[in-house]
Amino acid sequence: MAKTQTESGAAGAAAATLEKPDTKASAAGAAAPALDITDSRTGKAYSVPIMAEGVVGDTTIRAMDLRKIKTAPDEFGLMTYDPAFMNTASCKSAITYIDGDNGILRYRGYPIEQLAENATFLEVAWLLRHGELPNKDEYKQWVRDVTYHTYVHENIKSFLQGFRYDAHPMSMLCSTVAALSSFYPEAKNIADPEQRNISIIRLLAKVPTLAAFAYRHVKGLPFIYPDNNLSYVENFLSMVARMSESQYAGNPVFVKALEVLFILHADHEQNCSTNAVRAVGSSHVDPFSAVAAGIAALFGPLHGGANEQVLRMINEIGHVKNVPAFIESVKGGSGRLMGFGHRVYKSYDPRAKIVKKLAYEVFEQVGMDKDLEIALELERIALSDDYFVSRKLYPNVDFYTGLIYRSMAFPTDFFTVLFAVARTAGWLSQWEEMLNDKEQKIARPRQIYVGPGERAYKSRIK
Repeated sequence: MAKTQTESGAAGAAAATLEKPDTKASAAGAAAPALDITDSRTGKAYSVPIMAEGVVGDTTIRAMDLRKIKTAPDEFGLMTYDPAFMNTASCKSAITYIDGDNGILRYRGYPIEQLAENATFLEVAWLLRHGELPNKDEYKQWVRDVTYHTYVHENIKSFLQGFRYDAHPMSMLCSTVAALSSFYPEAKNIADPEQRNISIIRLLAKVPTLAAFAYRHVKGLPFIYPDNNLSYVENFLSMVARMSESQYAGNPVFVKALEVLFILHADHEQNCSTNAVRAVGSSHVDPFSAVAAGIAALFGPLHGGANEQVLRMINEIGHVKNVPAFIESVKGGSGRLMGFGHRVYKSYDPRAKIVKKLAYEVFEQVGMDKDLEIALELERIALSDDYFVSRKLYPNVDFYTGLIYRSMAFPTDFFTVLFAVARTAGWLSQWEEMLNDKEQKIARPRQIYVGPGERAYKSRIK
């Protein structure tokens, strides 16, 4: 591949000169913005159109336009090499906007702060999918549809009972969501808008039920069926916590806290699990299987399991007096400050500000404990230490969510399940947007082969 002149390379390596487009010509309307490339291997010049799209005028070039840069007609042409998609846009999306440098997160243009303060989770789920907030009639029907489909087939119970008592709830959730495709074979008709609609409703309705059943299985408790007289969040808490009472009444502070956390986790642009849903969905598999792929991706400790790591770190610190020494160990390279820093946010995660306030409200109910004191001291010291500030390591959404979940008596290995329940709304919106995007095809990244060249077989076992 050709390299830019600004890149280092061995003597004699191929290079390409990147020239700025003729701004005078562009301003005069004589030519569209373009990236002019001269390939030093051949001396040939190329013009690659620059696209300015998006609400902030994001500038991109199409990777396929580089394929025309080659040294011979039968050559493949240039590719881009971008491990982990650090600088590659795989799609155009109108769902979620993130400005990581300025700490901005919006769903369909609405600031996350306003939605967390005023909206319900199902209202946000409608917004993510349809692009606009529902009116009163639309919302009423939407809530009714989701509520009506919360029950799962009785065979699902038998399926869950086949798991060991100590099975991880994320493994159970991933498996049961994938299994739903066998109960609804018509879901494979993804080109049918009606089938897509009912599948989306079923997933939003049944994932909380499956999550609650997984919780009860681990606890060795009988499954609690959905109560259609309760709200979405309160019904979930009922299926998790209800014991012998005839009617479950959730703590209003806990219900509100979980509603807000579900909203904060509903979508987050093209993260690992969303990319997995889109990539698997691009094969035109049913949505149950695509969402199961998202759950599997979310299971990883670098993604949805991060808040578990925060609690483990706090437990290791043990006491607020040990925080300064722990901070120094992190700076010395012998420890990690979990819950700080983010792949996208280079300032304070806007969700973290909301969750911090939420943590105070929850702990007013259950009381302050040493773990919250440790967390607050960690945040105070880190935000005043140039070592972390200069590296733009600010608290992210995972820093306080684990503390809130634990105060609500959720076990640590269930935290990621709560994340998955909420993120289902975003996954489904992204999945449907991908299907309706005429530019999307089955995902098939290229590779740079670095293995041996052709060689003759010679047995080494004879």
